[in-house]
Amino acid sequence: MSDDVEVSALAINVTVPEHLRWKDTRRGEEFELTSLNVRLLPDGHLAAKAYGRPTAGGRGGYTSFTLPDSPELQALIAAAADRAGLLWSRHRGLG
Repeated sequence: MSDDVEVSALAINVTVPEHLRWKDTRRGEEFELTSLNVRLLPDGHLAAKAYGRPTAGGRGGYTSFTLPDSPELQALIAAAADRAGLLWSRHRGLG
């Protein structure tokens, strides 16, 4: 392993299971949050933002939302980070 290689970002996208999805409003438009972007910070902690689609239909903008304080979402994020770490550790190089 080479410590002199600088990795600027480690991020994963996680689908929120239907039973954990929630709705939030931005600029008067309601969104259903269906995915998370989880980043590994340099200090080893995780940061996450939620994304989704307008409930009225259409694409909507790529707008991030803060996660609610939910033990179930925190557990999902931790499990996804563990899974991503396992998958990364088993990479087989460029195909």
